[in-house]
Amino acid sequence: MTSELLAALADYPPERIAAGMEAVSAREVRRALENPQPRPGHLLALLSPQAAPFLEEMAQMARQVTLRRFGRTMTLYAPLYLSNHCINHCTYCGFNAARDIPRRALSLAEALGQAEHLLSQGIRHLLLVTGEAPARYGLAEICEVVEALRPRVASLSVEIFPCDEGGYERLGQAGVDGLVLYQETYDRVRYRAFHPQGPKQDFTRRLEAMDAGARAGFRSLGVGALLGLTPHRIETFYLALHAAHLRKHHFQARLGVSFPRLRPVSSGTPTLHPVSNAELVQAIVAFRLLFPDAELVISTRESAPMRDRLMHLGVTRMSAGSRTSPGGYGPREEDAASGQFNTDDQRQIGQIAEAIRAAGLDVVTKDFDPAFLAVPGTGP
Repeated sequence: MTSELLAALADYPPERIAAGMEAVSAREVRRALENPQPRPGHLLALLSPQAAPFLEEMAQMARQVTLRRFGRTMTLYAPLYLSNHCINHCTYCGFNAARDIPRRALSLAEALGQAEHLLSQGIRHLLLVTGEAPARYGLAEICEVVEALRPRVASLSVEIFPCDEGGYERLGQAGVDGLVLYQETYDRVRYRAFHPQGPKQDFTRRLEAMDAGARAGFRSLGVGALLGLTPHRIETFYLALHAAHLRKHHFQARLGVSFPRLRPVSSGTPTLHPVSNAELVQAIVAFRLLFPDAELVISTRESAPMRDRLMHLGVTRMSAGSRTSPGGYGPREEDAASGQFNTDDQRQIGQIAEAIRAAGLDVVTKDFDPAFLAVPGTGP
């Protein structure tokens, strides 16, 4: 399956995508709006600069599609960082192995204490995050945390190092139901430049992991590209090809798509290709039209005013109160010293929930229960 995706990506080198978008006409944008499908021609049209004059119309259409498919709801989740040990040298990341930062891996008791901070504020969807250093914090440690948390949460997803199908099955048996893994950039040449050392150098290994997770049975698959490393229109085109691949081959799983813009990290890669607010909105509403049933996710990387605006433009899932370092919640907020990145929207969970309600939406803290996965007659 992944070979098919690799072939599709190879069919569209960056120069071809750029030329195709430049050649898009207003008529082609209109045709894509009237019959949106995740085919290359429609992707090029809706993500192109020529679609910018249609942005207000696209936004209204995206709002209506979201209301029909999801109602007036917004699901909240929070990341729980378990370890910042990492053997990769990603140039944009706060966990870069070459950075001199305090390294920490949470004990089981510490992880549960961090979870308690979030649970006490109503969060029931947790995203467990680690760096890539399995020898320091691997599947055994992650599964131990998952097994302890599973009875108390609605959903547990992981954003960790790539695993094979057996590794993902092990996580699933422990209680993980969702996988999040960003390719960061789909431009293979630039990918190597941003990942000069470590196992993350292997572009294909990372791309294959999402298919492996799907075969292992995860009910939720989350992809994304780190916007700002390369020209964003080309990157979002590739992201759409990946999303279309997952929808075609793993339709039984819920698709999630994230749109993280690069955030500054000391001595890290600066934003090489800035993405304006309007350009981010265009990408999100285009994805809503092309993938009407996908969860569209926006994190606390974005500012509070921007996130409030995006509530009405196709986003259905938001992080809340996020800290990006192990032990970052509660009185020991360590993001400034050892976080993966600095967040922008620093409102408390309750404040974000209130903003959602003020926007006329319902806050969802539980939209799934592990009992749904039980085979009838076999018990929980």
